[in-house]
Amino acid sequence: MIIELPNTTVSKISKALVNVREEGGAVALGRVLTLVIATREGAEEEAIGAANDASREHPMRVIVIMLGDEDAEPRLDAQIRVGGDAGASEVVVLRAEGPVASHHDSLVTGLLLPDAPVVAWWPGQTPEVLSTSPIGRIAQRRITDASTQPDPAAWVGALGETYAPGDTDFAWTRITRWREQLAAVLDQPPYEAVTAVEVRGASDSPSTALLAAWLRLKLDVDVVYEYLESDVWASGIKSVRLERPGGVTLLERPSPGVAILTQPGQPTHDLAFPRRSLRECLAEELRSLDPDVLYGRVITEGLELLHPATQETHG
Repeated sequence: MIIELPNTTVSKISKALVNVREEGGAVALGRVLTLVIATREGAEEEAIGAANDASREHPMRVIVIMLGDEDAEPRLDAQIRVGGDAGASEVVVLRAEGPVASHHDSLVTGLLLPDAPVVAWWPGQTPEVLSTSPIGRIAQRRITDASTQPDPAAWVGALGETYAPGDTDFAWTRITRWREQLAAVLDQPPYEAVTAVEVRGASDSPSTALLAAWLRLKLDVDVVYEYLESDVWASGIKSVRLERPGGVTLLERPSPGVAILTQPGQPTHDLAFPRRSLRECLAEELRSLDPDVLYGRVITEGLELLHPATQETHG
C-alpha cells in the first residue's frame, strides 16, 4: 500500500504512520532499527529495493530523504509505503524543497523509531565528513559506497582522513568472501609463513586496495597491488597470489562470478565468487551495529603500510 502526502509536515506524517498501523494491523514492535537513506531524485528506487530485501532479515523503518532546491518555495512531500510495497519495513519517502531542505536532520529526527539504533546510508554523493554531518551525527553506523564515486580508488585512499568509529563502506563489505576464503587457506596445512603477496584488480575497483591493506595488516609482509586496464579485467578483484616456501597459492577469477583456487600439491578448486548485490551488502552491515574496528584499522593504518613504490606506480 502506498499513501501520498503532498505538501505536508512531519507531524502529519507521524500521525499517518500511526493510522496505518492501527487500521492495517502493521506494528512497529518488531522493527529493530531506523535506516536513513540520503539520496537524489531518480536514484531512490534502487536503494529502497535493497532496503526492502534486507528488511526481511532486519525489520526496520526506512526513511528516504531527497533534497531539492533550497531557494525554492518551502514544500515537503511525503509517501508512505507498507505491506507488499515495503517488504518487512515501513518506508517513508521525503522530498524537501526550500528552507526546509536545509534542515533535513529535523525532518528525520521526528520520524525515528523510539529507542532504536539509527543507520545512515549515502548510496551516492556523500558529506565531506560523515560523522559531523546533520544525519551522520544521529547515526550509530554510517555507510557509503566507493563504487558510486567518480574516482573510486582515490575515494578509498582518502577514507582514513575523515574516519570515525561507525563509518563503513560497501567496498569493504564486498571483499568478505575473499577474506573468508583466504583465511581458510591459511588455516590449513602446511601452515607455512607467507613471504610475499600480490593483489590485482580492475582499475576502478576500490576493493583491491582494501584487500591488499587487510593482508598487509594480517600477514605483516610487503603487499603489491596492481590495477589492470579495463580490456584486461573489467570489474572487481582479479586475483590474490600468496608466496610461501612450499610454492605459490593463487586465488584467481578467470571470469566474473567464478574463482579458481590453486595450491601446491593439491587439486584445483572451482569456487562461486559472484559480485555481491546491494541487498547482501546492506544486510551484512546491519547484522552488527557496533563499530567495525578492523575496517577502521585497514583504512587508517593498512593503506599507509602498503609499499610506497606500488602506490606510486599503480595507485
